[in-house]
Amino acid sequence: MKTPLHDDKVLAHHNLTRDEYDLISNLIGREPNLTELGIFSAMWSEHCSYKSSKVYLKKLPTKAKNVVQGPGENAGVIDIGDGRVIVFKIESHNHPSYIEPFQGAATGVGGILRDIFTMGARPVALMDSLRFGPLQNPKNRSIMEGVVSGISSYGNSIGVPTVGGEVYFNECYSLNPLVNVFCLGLAEKDKIFYAKTDDVGNAILYVGAKTGRDGIHGASMASQEFGEDTEAKRPNVQVGDPFKEKLLVEACLEVMERRIIVGIQDMGAAGLTCSTTEMPAKSGKGVEIDLDLVPQREKGMNPYEILLSESQERMLIAARPDQVPAVKTAFAKWDLDAVEIGKVTGDGKLRCRFHGEIVVDVPVSAVVDLCPAYSRPWEKPAGPAKRTDFGSIPQPKDYNDVLRKLLSSPTIANKEWIYRQYDHMVQTNTALLPGAGAALLRIRGSKKGLAMTLDGNGRFAALDPRTGGKASVAEACRNLACIGARPIGVTNCLNFGNPEKPGVMGQFKEAVEGMSEACDAFGIAVTGGNVSFYNETEGVAIDPTPVLGIVGLVEDIDKVVTPGFKAGGDTVILLGENKEEFGGSEYLNVIHGLNDGLPPTVDLDREIAVHETLLEAIGEGLVRSADDPSEGGLAVCAAECAFHSPEKIGCDLSFEEGERPDAILFGESHARILLTVRPENVGRVLEIAEKRGVPAKIIGTTGGSSLRIRVAENLLVNLPVAVAYRLWMDAIPDYFAVPKSFS
Repeated sequence: MKTPLHDDKVLAHHNLTRDEYDLISNLIGREPNLTELGIFSAMWSEHCSYKSSKVYLKKLPTKAKNVVQGPGENAGVIDIGDGRVIVFKIESHNHPSYIEPFQGAATGVGGILRDIFTMGARPVALMDSLRFGPLQNPKNRSIMEGVVSGISSYGNSIGVPTVGGEVYFNECYSLNPLVNVFCLGLAEKDKIFYAKTDDVGNAILYVGAKTGRDGIHGASMASQEFGEDTEAKRPNVQVGDPFKEKLLVEACLEVMERRIIVGIQDMGAAGLTCSTTEMPAKSGKGVEIDLDLVPQREKGMNPYEILLSESQERMLIAARPDQVPAVKTAFAKWDLDAVEIGKVTGDGKLRCRFHGEIVVDVPVSAVVDLCPAYSRPWEKPAGPAKRTDFGSIPQPKDYNDVLRKLLSSPTIANKEWIYRQYDHMVQTNTALLPGAGAALLRIRGSKKGLAMTLDGNGRFAALDPRTGGKASVAEACRNLACIGARPIGVTNCLNFGNPEKPGVMGQFKEAVEGMSEACDAFGIAVTGGNVSFYNETEGVAIDPTPVLGIVGLVEDIDKVVTPGFKAGGDTVILLGENKEEFGGSEYLNVIHGLNDGLPPTVDLDREIAVHETLLEAIGEGLVRSADDPSEGGLAVCAAECAFHSPEKIGCDLSFEEGERPDAILFGESHARILLTVRPENVGRVLEIAEKRGVPAKIIGTTGGSSLRIRVAENLLVNLPVAVAYRLWMDAIPDYFAVPKSFS
């Protein structure tokens, strides 16, 4: 029997099974050499191929009238009218951000920016969804500082505003932080570019920074659990240069504007390998390149290193032969390499030469399209063996103390310590400052505005993944509705543990099906995204964390509503209804040390009716402020409305319900919005709600300098806004060596 060219140790290093190796050998008609093995290792990795998730991702709605480009390209494209489109996507950089927080986060920003401008769009906004372990742990504080510094360094340097996001803290993220980065760009509808090569004989040009040895096997690393050898993976983390990327943005947009190229793709995960296989595969062509011509910043690089390096700030361009001189001249103007390294062929193969010899000769379709798709075993997620009897949980003796503790919880506390490090006003399109539930950008030359939000609750998804998936969509759309925006498109970043474990696969299946149901109900399409599996360290997985990036459109930016109370004497109305739903709440976690129960139910029909009620009221100019109770419930929501008030206006609220008072004040039921209106407009708002079958109650008024909340005539909360505000502002800075009260 013939001895295989590569033993099991080599295959394990490349994260390939023996069956996958045998399939590769059959597809190319022989055993692959080491460089070819590296190519398949990267492109068949979970990170690049989605081999464990494809079967479920197909269930997501991806088509709608406004969708110009759905999944399958560098980013999704949505038509917003007036000849314009938005280009947007979210990606994860979780593994690199644990190994090397600053560069891991910085290159995550760089990578998502390239996904946007490679489509012909100018990036106009960044957002980030971050998860860390508890800040009491110095290691978690160090990771958080590095990640935040990396995001700010890259985004600020390149001149794209970071306009918002979310930050959660939970023990499950202690050794596996999540760094999900979203980017949105604007373009003209008839000027979108795609990753294609077009005709045989077209030139293949390498543009941008030189290739080094950083990032080799980055995609494979992101498709494995962490273990004791984590520190040894530092060479797999790329090193970014935002100033080089800024030049690359301008050069690429110039050649696209001038129409002197036919196709373009980022050298992202898997580097040169990715672009030299995916571009010709999409065009039904092949590519022949000379690796000696690839610009290199290190001596003695071999074919394996050149093809698999994930050095940043590089793109691959296809251009007609007569266009090549103009492309080179354009990039030279921006002091960037633009080197013709090969040509498009008609044989459907990637063929690479090095020192005159052919070192790679594989069909691009085998690399890109023929990776096996796995229907992995899955188990329906099981709840705890014994659920907590919530009736046995004592009600608080001091509700003021509970509210103080919740406002001091890092998950709820003000995130200004983080976002003040980001330049959120560069480009001068930012219409809402960070800190609200959604960000908002002006569209120059138009009355329209673009809203965007990131949402996901791993605690809900851990208790019931299907409900958690639906909840992430519902809350994101609710955040958009609170400023007057309608959702128009979705991108997702799905963060889970090891898919080879049936329990994790069951979590993924359920969460995706919940998301799909919710997106269908809201009539919005998923245009792309990212799956991040293997978020486990030494066998311990993170909570399943689906993060949704949803973009909304505001037809008239002058009618936008913000969360802060506007004046004393306004009437406070609660749309929706309180339910006795404790499961997965911040209250249970912070006050009682529990993460148990069923998460709040998601009634999609009621959710949509609440949103439509609010949007109609905003459209008629009736609403002064709006915010949705989420982490911490109604009491925290009311406090935050006071904090966002320029004059820190308080409120006097009263509830007559007979449920447990702590459920009313701190439960996290969905489909609720706290809004304020002038007294003369109350009747019309209640009329709109009644027409749509939405419960709506007057629960109090704004005014004074304290937060006062009664339940069944009992004054349970009576806390000065100034005291509550200081606790909320200083909670995160308390963990770091920075001055307090930095507002």
